[in-house]
Amino acid sequence: MTPAELSAALFEIVTAELDRRGGDVTVTSDEVTLERPKNRDHGDWTLNIAMKLAKPLSVAPRELASALSGPIGDLDGVSRVEVAGPGFINIRLNAGAAGAIAQTIVERGEAYGRNDALAGQSINLEFVSANPTGPLHIGHTRWAALGDSIARVLTASGARMVSEFYINDAGNQMDNFGASVYAALMGEPTPENGYPGKYVADLAARVKVQHPEILSLEPDAARDLAREAGYALQLSDIRESLAKFNVKFNVWFSERSLHAADETGSSHVERAIERLRAQGHVFEQDGAVWVRTTDFGDDKDRVIRRSNGVYTYFASDAAYYLDKGDRGFAHKIYLLGADHHGYVHRLKALAGAAGDDPERDIEVLIGQLVSINGARLSKRAGNIIELDDLREWLGTDALRYSLARYPADSPLTLDPELLTKRTNDNPVFYVQYAHARTHQVARNAAQSGVDRSVFEPELLTHETENNLVGLLAEFPRIVAQAARLREPHRVARYLEELAAAYHRWYDNCRVTPLGDESVTDVHRTRLWLNDATGVVLRNGLGLIGVSAPERM
Repeated sequence: MTPAELSAALFEIVTAELDRRGGDVTVTSDEVTLERPKNRDHGDWTLNIAMKLAKPLSVAPRELASALSGPIGDLDGVSRVEVAGPGFINIRLNAGAAGAIAQTIVERGEAYGRNDALAGQSINLEFVSANPTGPLHIGHTRWAALGDSIARVLTASGARMVSEFYINDAGNQMDNFGASVYAALMGEPTPENGYPGKYVADLAARVKVQHPEILSLEPDAARDLAREAGYALQLSDIRESLAKFNVKFNVWFSERSLHAADETGSSHVERAIERLRAQGHVFEQDGAVWVRTTDFGDDKDRVIRRSNGVYTYFASDAAYYLDKGDRGFAHKIYLLGADHHGYVHRLKALAGAAGDDPERDIEVLIGQLVSINGARLSKRAGNIIELDDLREWLGTDALRYSLARYPADSPLTLDPELLTKRTNDNPVFYVQYAHARTHQVARNAAQSGVDRSVFEPELLTHETENNLVGLLAEFPRIVAQAARLREPHRVARYLEELAAAYHRWYDNCRVTPLGDESVTDVHRTRLWLNDATGVVLRNGLGLIGVSAPERM
């Protein structure tokens, strides 16, 4: 019996009890939730629905729990039901019903863990969104790992999800960047407000190879060409860095497109102002156009167009937010760096001014800083630690796993000595080794004549088997929880617990017979459990963008 099957049966029992009692109290399937008891001596699952419904039904929780425990105990596969504490219903499955999950996992393969917790939700997730004026650095590395892992668990939980990189390719920064590339190309000093670093000289050299005519152009035209060609090269480098880090975006959205006039003769920014004006939150003062964001909790009203006619960054933010909604995304998630706390109220106020619900339709996650002991500044950029340098030093798997196993809002210092160890002290090695061990066990089983021709889950009676089976059954719930809370670290921590349970099982329960022992159905059934563990470890590692090697 899978957790989903048990949940469905419990929902029917609860609704039947409500119908029997009459009245207008109702319950949804989401409210009838199973949890793993902290103490496994209390059973395989615990249910607290009696305490949720006791007050609206005007009944004692234990009385309601007792009424529900009878029909729950009659379910196939349930061996014992107990009412505990203030009204918990503890459920223990028989070995066969509990162990059946191993076959389900193997048969579902890559699909196991996927769920419909967020089915029907349309989510736009924006993260990294670095300026295309330099290489990605250590801060971008954390947002890339977290954002991509969040995207994966959202997708696995049924959301219609798009991951998006917002290219900040408009404004003075791009002119300063172009002037910097041009100066390097001409052998001149970096201009004021320009971008220093060897990477600019490298870009200039590449621009010269691509466009040898640049040296014969007038200075203004040459700077424009240096800006555009350097921009294209730098953006290509950013894409490549992210791809090597196992991060892919569905959409690369250019800020410039918001300011460009389309077939209507107007731009996204211009139309955004008119749409906000129609909502009644735009006013003019001192020749400038403002949005009254203080109506929605912002600390001050925001200028959207200055008195000189120049649009502010807030104008781009507004047009971009509205564009996301126009593309069908009801919920927008922004993952921003630690220096962007001021954007939280601004973006939520923008959602309110656009007619959306700031508490429902927009979510701003702020990631904290990360540091790595002993990391050196980039020789190319001079003042940052580059993503590419970190990846080549520590490896994609170690870096992604380590960044994914902590909440976004916790400051983080990584230990490179630990991350490069091939010992159980290294969490990513520990989990990957468990996965590789499942494949080694399967290879040894094949050589010993053990196959999966028989599956009798009632034979899985050892204590370590009971614990391992219970953890395997938890995986879909962990994925759904990680998606709801935007916390992929829950998947990483679960994998470490699963790996520990698997290693304990491996030490106690043999899949291959010893010596001259005959192959029995216990061995064959245990092979199912071994392979099921491998499936879950592999699927879980995939959700945080980490490989699952078959040999180590």
